Amino acid sequence: MITYAIEPDLSASEFLSLLAASTLAERRPVDQPQWIAKMLANSDLIVTARDTAGHLVGVARSVTDFSYCLYCSDLAVDARVQGRGIGKALLRETVKAAPEVKTHLLLSAPGAMSFYEAAGYELVENCFIFHRGD
Repeated sequence: MITYAIEPDLSASEFLSLLAASTLAERRPVDQPQWIAKMLANSDLIVTARDTAGHLVGVARSVTDFSYCLYCSDLAVDARVQGRGIGKALLRETVKAAPEVKTHLLLSAPGAMSFYEAAGYELVENCFIFHRGD
């Protein structure tokens, strides 16, 4: 049994633990907890998945205007429970939490492309990315 909720005050330590338990830690600044805390504090929508013991097993973290667009920056599911529909459910809960949003965007890790296609997301080729070189 998994419980889904909106948790705007999710702690950085819980999020970091989940990132480590998922494959997302490879692509996030887990060695800089102050960045993780800022990422959470400046998010507009954080949807969580917890098991019956209350342990965090999934998160969908998004930035949105709650009107026109929503960008799901992080979708993380504990590797021990992947394949049980938790990621898809987190995406559905995100859509439910922002009912007026017309466009939902995300960037996929190379290994997750088929997951997002199966979740009903359309692959587009007109995306651009800029990385600040610090």
